[in-house]
Amino acid sequence: MKLRNSMFIGALALMTGVVNAQDSIPTEINGGMESTEEANNDKGTANNFKRVKLDGIAAVVGDYVILDSDIEKTLIDLKSQGASADDISHCSLLGKLMEDRLYANQAVQDSILVSDDEVNATGDRQLQSLVQQIGSMEKVLKYYKKEDEASFREELYKINKLRMLSERMQQDIIKEIEITPEEVRQFFNKIPVDERPVFGAELEIAQITKEPKPSEEEKQKVIDKLNQIKADVEDNDASFSVKAILYSQDPGSKSKGGFYSITKDTGFDKTFKDVAFSLKEGEVSEPFETIFGYHIIYIEKIRGQELDLRHILVQPEISQEVLQEAKEELDSIRQKIINKEFTFAEAALNFSDEKETKFDGGLLRNPQDFSSRFELTKMDPTLYNQVQGLKDNEITHPVLEQDPRGGAPKYKILKITNRYDEHVADFAKDYTKIQELALTEKKYNAIKEWMDEHIKETYISVNDDNKDCEFANNWIKE
Repeated sequence: MKLRNSMFIGALALMTGVVNAQDSIPTEINGGMESTEEANNDKGTANNFKRVKLDGIAAVVGDYVILDSDIEKTLIDLKSQGASADDISHCSLLGKLMEDRLYANQAVQDSILVSDDEVNATGDRQLQSLVQQIGSMEKVLKYYKKEDEASFREELYKINKLRMLSERMQQDIIKEIEITPEEVRQFFNKIPVDERPVFGAELEIAQITKEPKPSEEEKQKVIDKLNQIKADVEDNDASFSVKAILYSQDPGSKSKGGFYSITKDTGFDKTFKDVAFSLKEGEVSEPFETIFGYHIIYIEKIRGQELDLRHILVQPEISQEVLQEAKEELDSIRQKIINKEFTFAEAALNFSDEKETKFDGGLLRNPQDFSSRFELTKMDPTLYNQVQGLKDNEITHPVLEQDPRGGAPKYKILKITNRYDEHVADFAKDYTKIQELALTEKKYNAIKEWMDEHIKETYISVNDDNKDCEFANNWIKE
């Protein structure tokens, strides 16, 4: 249970309002910071001084200080995101903040670097997102009670630098950890029979798709439209951002004026990235095609290996006549499978337009673990609705599906190829899942061993008020 709570807090802490934590390098530790405030007495003939406690120091880890206010602010952030007070306590959150600082402190000593450009780029993206959500920089500063943009950026820099150092250190600890089949077997065998995990009911699903294609005339209309927008931006100083809001059909960026910040490692279409990284700052691309439609890209800013860009996506219209033809073709394929003229797998190989699945009998892959199984309770709602109630050997009638990524619509037929009832873990049948559990435990143990070792070697001080906490790690060094 401690592992579960630690992971829960860790995940939430990384999602908290990054503008609320503070990180400092101490010069002198007294268990608290105090200041004197001068006040005149009633007669005005003498000065009295009263000591005002500004903020207490909850703990020190290496070169990092954790203030009482850090804990309270982070706890408020977590609660505002829906976390229950029953799941997170003052002590458990302090322990998580100490872990982050231990990782960051050791990362610096091990020369694990995070460049200023990388940290600043992250802060830029966060600020851009906040401005888009709230409306303006002035509103953002007011919302977060910040005096000016410069101080806000400085605070973001400190928080992001610590977080990124912590993440890099954790990745470095587990980067070479692998699991052998024998270790998986030993992991499974040491679990008492009555405590073995129960896996929910699962399905294997195959599909055959037909992707209607637009006419050449419709394609040319889109190209002409994008060329007109490009000319208006270049010749008349029209706003590319406004044009994107008005005309782009990309649901992921339309409301943001077509904005994306990407690197060459960003999981975007290869053609899109190739075009983007061939452009200069301030340049607008020629119209080009990807699987999603036709685009033009405007490069707003180049920061080393990172691009801030805006793009406009327009898709050629697909006529109802073409859509109907695709549906009728799938109806015909479905009937031939039912008549046993060929199997579903053979039909997928010969007729499906989906390259990712056609060579595997149309079998879908679970994006969570890339296995062929989908647990019913965790399935995508759209996919679940398409196959719910489907009996063995039944094939759905053609289903029209819109591409959530912004691509063209397609028709498909689906079949459940295998069912797995809810069951206690079986080593042979559930090897992939058991392997993942074993690897997770091995990584956790490696991190725990690293943590125990470096707690002993690192200067750590916990304020007296927090020494009664039941930490998962030996921060008190008893």
